[in-house]
Amino acid sequence: MTNPSFSLSGRKALVTGASRGIGEALAVGLANAGADVAVAARERSAVAAAESAIAAAGRRAAAVAIDVREPAAIRAGVEQAARELGGLDILINNAGVEEVRDSLAVDEALWDRIVDTNLKGAFFCAQAAARIMAAATGGAIVNLCSLTSEVGVPTAVPYGSSKSGLLGMTRALGAEWAAKGIRVNGIGPGYFRTDLTEVFYQDEKWQQAMLAKIPLRRFGRLEDLVGAAVFLCSDAAAYITGQCLYIDGGYLASI
Repeated sequence: MTNPSFSLSGRKALVTGASRGIGEALAVGLANAGADVAVAARERSAVAAAESAIAAAGRRAAAVAIDVREPAAIRAGVEQAARELGGLDILINNAGVEEVRDSLAVDEALWDRIVDTNLKGAFFCAQAAARIMAAATGGAIVNLCSLTSEVGVPTAVPYGSSKSGLLGMTRALGAEWAAKGIRVNGIGPGYFRTDLTEVFYQDEKWQQAMLAKIPLRRFGRLEDLVGAAVFLCSDAAAYITGQCLYIDGGYLASI
């Protein structure tokens, strides 16, 4: 018996929402594990830093423009990434938006913006990638879920609805696409300080209250997410699909 491989050498990956924060960290983490990586955002210029970091890691880098609210743009961007990299083995569905708003003040425009980005966009990215993977030797898809995939958070109803749906999608696609050699899993970040969540961290009382609920007594760091993503994309996770790994310092286990 040999140890399973965590290497991504020779793999071709696409990371959406890779212009900053979690997406950029995961893209560079995959490159450091040996993958060639295409990074995507609405504007191609927004992923220049991630593209440079991937190249600095000695891997092939590509940048593509994908608006995940537009299925036609998704198909074109995913196909472009596969062409530029010479294939596609990995998709990290990271693109997402959030806005805190009292539920009685949520309008259709806000609902559509969040749900179309976080859920509809993730599905059509996965579909476009799966068509390429199924025609080859299979692959791995990792969706960025959330604590709100499991628990209700006041003033985050559209976001929580989208992330609950994303967890359901992860399970359903994991079951359906296993026969195609495509594994679909999720990672659920706990409390990480990013541009998307900065509004919460402006409140010192909120920070202290949240830290008291996290058994490890700290907020997440971007590097805490990289190992889980690499693992789920590697041969070490060859028998894992339809699952979500929560990276939350023990928060869900303790409530």
